[in-house]
Amino acid sequence: MHPAPVRVTLIGRPGCHLCDTARATVERVSAELGVGWEERSVDADPELRERWADQIPVTLVDGRQHDYWRVDEARLRAALSVPPGTR
Repeated sequence: MHPAPVRVTLIGRPGCHLCDTARATVERVSAELGVGWEERSVDADPELRERWADQIPVTLVDGRQHDYWRVDEARLRAALSVPPGTR
Protein backbone atom coordinates (compact mmCIF):
# COMPACT_ATOMS: atom_id res chain seq x y z
CA MET A 1 0.00 0.00 0.00
CA HIS A 2 1.39 3.40 -1.00
CA PRO A 3 1.18 6.36 1.37
CA ALA A 4 -1.28 9.08 0.42
CA PRO A 5 0.26 12.02 -1.43
CA VAL A 6 1.04 14.96 0.83
CA ARG A 7 -1.59 17.68 0.47
CA VAL A 8 -1.25 19.42 3.83
CA THR A 9 1.90 20.94 5.26
CA LEU A 10 1.92 22.17 8.83
CA ILE A 11 4.67 24.68 9.60
CA GLY A 12 5.36 25.24 13.27
CA ARG A 13 7.91 24.76 16.01
CA PRO A 14 8.41 22.46 18.97
CA GLY A 15 6.86 23.69 22.21
CA CYS A 16 4.22 25.82 20.48
CA HIS A 17 0.82 25.12 22.05
CA LEU A 18 -1.05 26.47 19.02
CA CYS A 19 1.04 24.13 16.85
CA ASP A 20 0.06 21.18 19.06
CA THR A 21 -3.63 22.01 18.61
CA ALA A 22 -3.21 22.53 14.86
CA ARG A 23 -1.30 19.24 14.55
CA ALA A 24 -4.11 17.32 16.22
CA THR A 25 -6.68 18.83 13.84
CA VAL A 26 -4.57 18.26 10.72
CA GLU A 27 -3.74 14.72 11.78
CA ARG A 28 -7.40 13.83 12.49
CA VAL A 29 -8.85 15.39 9.32
CA SER A 30 -6.10 13.99 7.10
CA ALA A 31 -6.58 10.49 8.52
CA GLU A 32 -10.36 10.64 8.07
CA LEU A 33 -10.03 11.83 4.46
CA GLY A 34 -7.06 9.61 3.54
CA VAL A 35 -4.88 12.63 2.81
CA GLY A 36 -1.13 12.74 3.35
CA TRP A 37 0.38 15.50 5.49
CA GLU A 38 3.79 16.59 6.71
CA GLU A 39 5.14 18.84 9.40
CA ARG A 40 8.06 21.23 9.03
CA SER A 41 9.76 23.36 11.66
CA VAL A 42 10.59 27.03 11.20
CA ASP A 43 13.55 26.41 13.52
CA ALA A 44 15.10 23.88 11.12
CA ASP A 45 14.83 25.94 7.94
CA PRO A 46 15.97 29.58 7.62
CA GLU A 47 13.68 30.19 4.63
CA LEU A 48 10.62 28.97 6.53
CA ARG A 49 11.63 31.05 9.55
CA GLU A 50 12.04 34.17 7.41
CA ARG A 51 8.65 33.74 5.76
CA TRP A 52 6.42 32.24 8.45
CA ALA A 53 7.89 32.72 11.97
CA ASP A 54 5.33 35.38 12.96
CA GLN A 55 2.34 33.36 11.77
CA ILE A 56 2.93 29.84 13.10
CA PRO A 57 1.31 27.49 12.96
CA VAL A 58 0.75 27.88 9.24
CA THR A 59 -1.06 25.32 7.14
CA LEU A 60 -0.56 24.94 3.43
CA VAL A 61 -2.94 22.94 1.25
CA ASP A 62 -1.49 21.80 -2.05
CA GLY A 63 1.43 24.18 -1.50
CA ARG A 64 -0.71 27.29 -0.99
CA GLN A 65 -1.24 29.11 2.30
CA HIS A 66 -4.51 28.02 3.84
CA ASP A 67 -4.59 29.18 7.48
CA TYR A 68 -2.33 30.57 10.18
CA TRP A 69 -2.44 30.69 13.98
CA ARG A 70 -5.41 28.32 14.10
CA VAL A 71 -6.71 25.55 11.86
CA ASP A 72 -10.43 25.76 11.17
CA GLU A 73 -11.51 22.14 10.74
CA ALA A 74 -14.48 22.92 8.47
CA ARG A 75 -12.34 25.13 6.20
CA LEU A 76 -9.66 22.44 6.02
CA ARG A 77 -12.21 19.78 5.09
CA ALA A 78 -13.67 22.07 2.41
CA ALA A 79 -10.24 22.80 0.93
CA LEU A 80 -9.39 19.10 0.84
CA SER A 81 -12.67 18.29 -0.91
CA VAL A 82 -11.33 20.09 -3.99
CA PRO A 83 -9.05 17.87 -6.09
CA PRO A 84 -5.38 18.97 -6.18
CA GLY A 85 -4.52 21.34 -9.00
CA THR A 86 -8.07 22.63 -9.50
CA ARG A 87 -7.97 25.60 -7.12
